[in-house]
Amino acid sequence: MALRYKTRRRLSLLILVVGLPLYIVAAVTLADWLSARYGRLPILAEVAVYVGLGFLWALPFRFVFRGVGKADPDERPD
Repeated sequence: MALRYKTRRRLSLLILVVGLPLYIVAAVTLADWLSARYGRLPILAEVAVYVGLGFLWALPFRFVFRGVGKADPDERPD
């Protein structure tokens, strides 16, 4: 099922405003848990964890964000 352009725009805004902050809190909590459980990771490994988690959140939402910044293809030209 393909989403309309306006639906994708609204959904992408909801993901960015609500979902992304929640994901950031979850990612930092996970990193802190890893530090508490196994000790502090080396700085490059910690950066790799944060970069990996930074890319990981967007993978399921690629179809929502694709083409949202462009003009509405469903709109009729005047």
